[in-house]
Amino acid sequence: MNQNERLDYLVEQFKEDSVQYKNLIVPEEIIEKRRILRSLMNIRMPKRMSGDVLRVQDEYLQERNRENGVVDLSAIPVIAAQGSSHAYGDILSIWQGDITRLAVEAIINAANSQMLGCFIPMHTCIDNPMLN
Repeated sequence: MNQNERLDYLVEQFKEDSVQYKNLIVPEEIIEKRRILRSLMNIRMPKRMSGDVLRVQDEYLQERNRENGVVDLSAIPVIAAQGSSHAYGDILSIWQGDITRLAVEAIINAANSQMLGCFIPMHTCIDNPMLN
């Protein structure tokens, strides 16, 4: 299965898993399909999922990571190097971008009061940024 086939498969599986978006019409453009998949993944409540879907999802996301590249912590300058005199400036880094690209031990992410993320599909908030 190639990456486009994985994307199509996952979109259909996540649609099928959703009561509200089961009949969603999916455009042909890859960027829009990716956006829909991300939205469907984000709004899905925790529950069991088929091992086949999980396997394809892992393959798809690993390939997306390879496509996008992984950023090591050493590549992100500490804030002291940016001129900050903060007490922890020599060990504190700030990243603005796709956190799934980071090879780090911990990430502090802005979240809503329920700590569950956004459940509004296609909403371009911190949990659903516009990614290609």
